[in-house]
Amino acid sequence: MNEAHTNTSNGPPNRELYAMLHISPDASDDEIRKAYRQWAQVYHPDKFQSPLMKETATENFQRIREAYEILSDEYKRQIYDIYGMEGLTSGLELGPKLNRAEEIKEELERLRRQKEQEKVSVHVHPSGTILTELSLPQFLNGDGIMKGMSMASEVQSQISKRNVIAIGGNLAVNGSAGGAAASAVLRHQLSSISSIEFMASAGLRALIGFQTSRRLSRHTTATMGMAVSLRDGSINLSNSWVRTLSETTDGNIGLTLGSESSIAVGWRRKEEKMSAAGEIKFGTNSFGASARYTHRFSSKSHGRIAGRVASNALELEVGGGRKISNLSSVRMLYSIGIQGCGWKFELHRGGQKLIFPVHLWHRRTGTEKEVEQFVGWADAPGEDRPLASLGDMSEEKETRVKTEGENVGDEMILLSRDLNAVIATGALIIPTSLYFALKAFVFKPYYLRREKQKALENMEATKAQVREARVAANKAQQLLQNVANRKRSRQLETSGLVITKAVYGNSKVLKNIDKLEENQDEIASQIMDVTIPLNFLINDFGQLKLHAGVKKSGIMGFCDPCPGEPKQLLVEYTKDGNRYEVVVDDYEELVLPQEAHRT
Repeated sequence: MNEAHTNTSNGPPNRELYAMLHISPDASDDEIRKAYRQWAQVYHPDKFQSPLMKETATENFQRIREAYEILSDEYKRQIYDIYGMEGLTSGLELGPKLNRAEEIKEELERLRRQKEQEKVSVHVHPSGTILTELSLPQFLNGDGIMKGMSMASEVQSQISKRNVIAIGGNLAVNGSAGGAAASAVLRHQLSSISSIEFMASAGLRALIGFQTSRRLSRHTTATMGMAVSLRDGSINLSNSWVRTLSETTDGNIGLTLGSESSIAVGWRRKEEKMSAAGEIKFGTNSFGASARYTHRFSSKSHGRIAGRVASNALELEVGGGRKISNLSSVRMLYSIGIQGCGWKFELHRGGQKLIFPVHLWHRRTGTEKEVEQFVGWADAPGEDRPLASLGDMSEEKETRVKTEGENVGDEMILLSRDLNAVIATGALIIPTSLYFALKAFVFKPYYLRREKQKALENMEATKAQVREARVAANKAQQLLQNVANRKRSRQLETSGLVITKAVYGNSKVLKNIDKLEENQDEIASQIMDVTIPLNFLINDFGQLKLHAGVKKSGIMGFCDPCPGEPKQLLVEYTKDGNRYEVVVDDYEELVLPQEAHRT
């Protein structure tokens, strides 16, 4: 079989066997058997006299038979549906015969988890953050541009199937004050629904504590913990509940009792293109409310807006970020409030993060409390989970939005000690304008050239594979051509459904196919004509249906002309003297004819 990749980054499993038999992934045994008999008649070698055609028919007949043997076997089909051909060829064994599909799936998941755990058990995951704080007014006064600096690192390792250990350290200098802290966390998985963590921290925030979590129901998880300060003996108790409200939304309630008791209520929503979160927090001596919204413009870029109101803070943050490679991303945020305003630049590389805060103005000066906030990332239970990467503020791992105690001044280059409307406005407009200018004239042309170069390299690497697949697809089309022509003539006589043009391939090429006349050779290498197979697939009622969730390159007479690239299918057809046109994605359902396609 030619199903080399069973999973892709931009769609579900290929399921080419279903495409080959032209059936739905939900097809019954009778439907599979019926489809096999129909295709077996089409490709049976005895129907052809020419030695070349007989050889081609034999090859395709073997492909059809192999597809039927897999999909007609309940156990093989279950493996294929979950893991594709890789699961069938990798030696997965089910052991004793299992009676139900659910049991088969559970057994396969258990085997996969076992293999993954064996790989993870030897992995060590390091991460770290470096933050430098710069001050231009301080530099102009001759005191040096460096206002403060902090570093944090963590090493997380899975020492057994149920135990994970994380060891981290923080070091910070702010003005004339400095401090350090070291922390260790041990997490033990008690069962599939509960876990417990033990933590200890020494240095500026010395404490010991534990935290346990349990899934109470399908939609509810509860967490409780206790931490004891080694500096003053104070005890903090925490309890939180998280409730899943929908597939994309959850709500949470947190209660903390101790030197700074508080209760917090929040919610989070995460979808493919956006994420949002909000929280209201009441404390014994404070109040805070915060919200943030992130919109993903594409798989590589996003924009963000956040706001915070507290008893001693008012802050608005606007910015965005972009992924510049598989391992690297950058983010730039502008923040303004009663405590300061400025820019913050972040560079993420693998598990490491560099932060360059830029203070435009800032009310506070370096004190021991600022250093304590710089260093004290391993808070008591109820705050950010300490087992997560220390200091990690990525969208995926940010479990709580900012409230009390997180001051904008602690993360941003000082240009003025007084709030100036001109400076604040210019600080927003000038860098933003500069960014969009650089994006339009520098970054975007560079990325387009790089993507084109990668596409060319991918074409070169897969040239032999694509050439072989094209030859096989063309041979399959030759066997379909006579029947396809008869069906086309029959539909023309009754003014029925006739496919006049069908092209499958690179979605970018299809969108600009009329504008790329000068690069015909390049276009031809990225797409293929599939008019004959689609005319063949039209049924006796003058209808055509391509099933959802099935990669179209698996259809007989099709092939993948550009592996690794997003693909679409363009179809132009006529019916009752009218012209129609439609474009569908690789895994999207196609039903013809439809009045919505009329041009």
